[in-house]
Amino acid sequence: MPSTRSTHAASMRAWRLPLVVFACVAVSGCEGALFAGLNTTDQRHGIDERHNVVFDAEHALALDVYAPAQANHAPVVVFFYGGDWARGERAWYRFVGSALAAEGVVAVIPDYRKVPQVALDGFMGDAAEAVAWTHAHADEFGGAADDVFVMGHSAGGQIAALLATDPAWLAAHGMRPRDLAGFIGLAGCYDFVPVDTKDKDMIAAFGRTPDAQRRGQPVSHVQGGEPPMLLLQGVDDDEVAPSNALSLARAMDAQHEDVTLKLYPGVGHEALLFALSRPLRSDAPTLPDVLAFIHAHPAAR
Repeated sequence: MPSTRSTHAASMRAWRLPLVVFACVAVSGCEGALFAGLNTTDQRHGIDERHNVVFDAEHALALDVYAPAQANHAPVVVFFYGGDWARGERAWYRFVGSALAAEGVVAVIPDYRKVPQVALDGFMGDAAEAVAWTHAHADEFGGAADDVFVMGHSAGGQIAALLATDPAWLAAHGMRPRDLAGFIGLAGCYDFVPVDTKDKDMIAAFGRTPDAQRRGQPVSHVQGGEPPMLLLQGVDDDEVAPSNALSLARAMDAQHEDVTLKLYPGVGHEALLFALSRPLRSDAPTLPDVLAFIHAHPAAR
């Protein structure tokens, strides 16, 4: 969910990425070029990649897998990208997959249908399907079925958080939120009712009435039984307010559930995510904090 301010901030770090990429972003706002630039810097050796793996033939949905070479019962992260529930492609996020795989974690990055083609039930059904597929096939790429985390940024954070809080989505596949090893949220949308009527993408995703919108609001579903959570949030985020992470942390605390909240001063919305890329890791401790959480919540490792 890029903003003018965060795109400009990224351009100020142009010396760390190909200049032509940032020129494209500054002139035409083409998001794909920015991600392509990040992906040219990622680690490729020691990582087994599988692209275009179909997990839902009916809706022509596929995913990419990034696994450590010779992975054996490794933890698995299913990552859902953001983009206002309306934009994005899994190929843009290779830098996320390779960052995790280089550290011994299997990363699965699925696509999902977007608004206005579908609303909440559509993209959440796709997300649950992707997690269920990962759970069933984890051993095929060296992952552990009992050690699957869900992770997401921005709109993807809402998707992953709802899988972890509302049992209805995974129940369709015989799973529960507690079957997840944990949820990792990067500047996710967790507490947003009522939705601003001017936000066409959110209205298309969640509906026009507060009652309808609460179905998609993760904080509305925290009642105990959630997996452990790591909530990462930039204090200077002007796209998704830090109050979202604070609200979800309070809801988890009220149920005496395992939650860790980390607020990063001086970090904005995209910087939190882009810090997973090799050239921008000094901007925020996103990667080490994610890895520490995964290793602190082992299943049968």
